[in-house]
Amino acid sequence: MLYAYRPELKLNAATKPKATLPSLMIVDDDPLIREGLALAFSNDFEIHQAESRAAAIALLRRLPSPPQLALVDLGLPPVPHRPDEGFHLIAELLAHSPKIKIFVLSGQDDQSNARHARSLGAIDFIAKPCAPEKIKKYLDDALKVQDSEHPAEDQDRQSLGIIGQSSALQSLRSQIVMYAAIPFPVLIEGESGCGKELVATALQKLGGRPDAPFKVLNCAAISPTLIEPTLFGYSKGAFTGATSAQSGFFEDASDGTLFLDEIGELPLELQTKLLRVLENGEYQRVGETKTRKSSARIIAATNRNLRDAARAGTFRGDLYHRLNVFSITVPSLRELGPDKLVLLNHFRTYYAQQIKQTPFELNPEALQRWEQYSFPGNTRELRNIVIRLCTKYPGQTVSMKQLQDEFDPLEISAPTQDATSSESIKQQLLQGNFSLDQHLRVQEGHYIAAALELAAGNISEAAKLLGINRTTLHSRMDTHEKLKT
Repeated sequence: MLYAYRPELKLNAATKPKATLPSLMIVDDDPLIREGLALAFSNDFEIHQAESRAAAIALLRRLPSPPQLALVDLGLPPVPHRPDEGFHLIAELLAHSPKIKIFVLSGQDDQSNARHARSLGAIDFIAKPCAPEKIKKYLDDALKVQDSEHPAEDQDRQSLGIIGQSSALQSLRSQIVMYAAIPFPVLIEGESGCGKELVATALQKLGGRPDAPFKVLNCAAISPTLIEPTLFGYSKGAFTGATSAQSGFFEDASDGTLFLDEIGELPLELQTKLLRVLENGEYQRVGETKTRKSSARIIAATNRNLRDAARAGTFRGDLYHRLNVFSITVPSLRELGPDKLVLLNHFRTYYAQQIKQTPFELNPEALQRWEQYSFPGNTRELRNIVIRLCTKYPGQTVSMKQLQDEFDPLEISAPTQDATSSESIKQQLLQGNFSLDQHLRVQEGHYIAAALELAAGNISEAAKLLGINRTTLHSRMDTHEKLKT
């Protein structure tokens, strides 16, 4: 047992009113750990518990609002000896609520696991066992950061809240200004963590009626059975639990804006009904025959390629064309060049002020490495790295080794575009200490990780993508796991 409950671990004897408590989700397959932490933190947080990734997602969909904080174990069923379920859960939690602050609390404390979890969007990694009072300090600091981010998200008409001066961001701002007052749908495309909701908010604020309703629905964060009544509303008695009539997001948005995030996750059967609203504004509450009208403007966002999804039959082609009247592609951070330094300077100054510390500096080698790093988690990853560096090295000069410890090891060891060129290979061999077996194992690991991500953790599907059978994939995954230990 890693956490034995003791009375002294009640970290705040004065019980706060329940309504004022910040919410904390604890996801761990060990009930003793969950209960021990829940008891230790019960005076300071509204606790929600889940024993698996599936249970955590189901809980999220039942809660009226997402938790502010999460403690997530990496080793979750059905594969508790591997970190895959925990990695997927981090991504899903952030898709559900981009503002949630996630800490990995795990016994799988391999440094590559910790760094990959952080690149996915986790604030930091806490190795088991860890004293509850230390965990409480992590959580309290994260709440301070979360509270401080609200004013940082205020928009001004010149920058639209978008930081950076690269040509890609200048073009992005121009598109936002161009499309803001147009009443037609806009489709925002871009990778996770690149700021699609920020663009949607800017479109709404510049749209001529900044005080009009702005409703946001994350299609990936709600159960498919609840999306229809959430969007369109329902009548009393329409289904079990419908004890009174309820308006939906279309009705509540009125003549304002409805932002549909992760639109690619909308079930096919609902895509037809959404298409009808886009075509003529008509919809019906669940359980009603009365036709209602919506004049809300639709903004949609996705990190998927909807054109490819339409070709594959997983997304309606006619809906795609209706949503894509105007489109905005938010650039990834690796496309922004010098703006990586602009964001570094902005966030380190801002967060140092919030924690009342002197900002850290990067030495020349670390600064060069910062410019080279691709930031696979985009601005979200960059911001989290800055928060950690502000906390760990206030007023200090950070070395390249210290900085690289915060980076995703999969990106660090990934081959460059010309790594297989003849000259590149010769340079690697001349450097000495080259191991072909080790090099091939690293590359195999990259392909396995990519296949598992594409297959959402499904071993059979990943094996098909790799052109090997399921048993072979299991064997190679086990080999890579042993090499880590």
